[in-house]
Amino acid sequence: MIREMNLQDFGVFWATFSEIVKAQETYAFEPDINFEQAYELWCETPERTFVFEENNQILGSYYIKPNGMGPSKHICNCGYMVAPESRGKGIAGKLCKHSQAMAMELGFKAIQFNSVVSTNKAAVSLWQKLGFSIIGTIPKAYLHKKLGYVDSYIMYKQLKT
Repeated sequence: MIREMNLQDFGVFWATFSEIVKAQETYAFEPDINFEQAYELWCETPERTFVFEENNQILGSYYIKPNGMGPSKHICNCGYMVAPESRGKGIAGKLCKHSQAMAMELGFKAIQFNSVVSTNKAAVSLWQKLGFSIIGTIPKAYLHKKLGYVDSYIMYKQLKT
């Protein structure tokens, strides 16, 4: 089930969020971000935030927000996280499909991912399978904890509105 996230949900999700950010392999968030900062970033700043819940466990989450302001506010941005032990089960795909429907419901015309780390092959492949295109490469844009500087992709999908 995918539903809106609340503070209590984020408290449960915090361990996953923290683990992913500290790994420094996919997200450009400060690795020492605290709970309050993370909650504001993931839940309060975005327009909406959702959780994927199964058997009373929160296995993933995404946020949706405008990617720009004014004349660019018709394009949204989303961020997705799936608990490491739940990867490979189709959760990210379900979250992305839900986010596309939500984007259209909210009036967005397209989705843009500003920084998909090139070494995150599973995400790049999934986003392409779901209709996103790489529209740009930012050389050495991400300092990967294990691999050093790696490229990031800008990915984009026009929505049917």
